[in-house]
Amino acid sequence: MKVELHGLRLHGYHGVHDSEARLGQVFLYDVELEVGDRGASDRIEDAVDYIEVAKAVREISDAHAYALIEALAIAVADELRARFRVRRATVRVTKPAVRPAGLEGTVSVIVSRPGR
Repeated sequence: MKVELHGLRLHGYHGVHDSEARLGQVFLYDVELEVGDRGASDRIEDAVDYIEVAKAVREISDAHAYALIEALAIAVADELRARFRVRRATVRVTKPAVRPAGLEGTVSVIVSRPGR
């Protein structure tokens, strides 16, 4: 079983350029957590609560300014894996405002971490 959150929109201060650190920008997060049979009992206590997952993503983003979205994605995946004890955490971080080389499109990084 997987728990997925898509398009979590957060304003963050991550990036290598001074303006990114000063003004910040919108980041989109997609999270996929492999949770096994957790939640099959129909009890929230046994499940991975997606509200808590969303809160954790915000906490991680707010706690530190990362120069690279690669490092940000790794931090989110590692913390979600540890905090929610999942089999695998996959995180995509997208910078929707970036136009690579002036072209239409976006930039994303995907990180997948196995559970412990």
